[in-house]
Amino acid sequence: MIVWMTEGFKDMREYNQDEQQQNNAIDAYECFLKPGYIMVNSEDSVVRTVLGNSVSVTIFDREHRFGGMNHFIFPITKNRAESTPQFGNVSVTALCRMMFDLGGNSRTLEAQIMGGAENGDINDRKLGRKNVEIARKMLKRFNIPVVSEDVGGTRGRKIIYHTGTNETIIYKVNKIRESDWFEIGQDLRFA
Repeated sequence: MIVWMTEGFKDMREYNQDEQQQNNAIDAYECFLKPGYIMVNSEDSVVRTVLGNSVSVTIFDREHRFGGMNHFIFPITKNRAESTPQFGNVSVTALCRMMFDLGGNSRTLEAQIMGGAENGDINDRKLGRKNVEIARKMLKRFNIPVVSEDVGGTRGRKIIYHTGTNETIIYKVNKIRESDWFEIGQDLRFA
């Protein structure tokens, strides 16, 4: 499993192993992907995230049967000091390269794009749209076809993605509750 995250977050591998030991019924790694994270795993994994105007891209290798997912908040940075996976141009590039590093190639990869919702604020409307546009642009640069999109609109999304099958469940919601995804007492930050 490869995980890249922004500074200050707990290593997800440790979290996944702790959770897996507590629940032997799960045959796949499970993790919650916060903004600024990228997760690629050649073993079966279930990845969950919550999106507002932020975007997640999943990439799946049809030949080797593995996938990965990112979650970014902002479309682009040109400042090298800010080059973190919170930005779409950095996050999608890193996700593509991680897939290539594990044996994927453009001929066998396919992508999905989710998120980019609008809320009442005009600036946020533009942010969601720009996040979706940068995801499309970066995937095109790597010659990875987009086979599915669930983008825009006014509702948030709860995503569940299985890296070994490329199956995605998308719940569209008007309001995201803390109890939907987090353990009680855990810090709650959405993008």
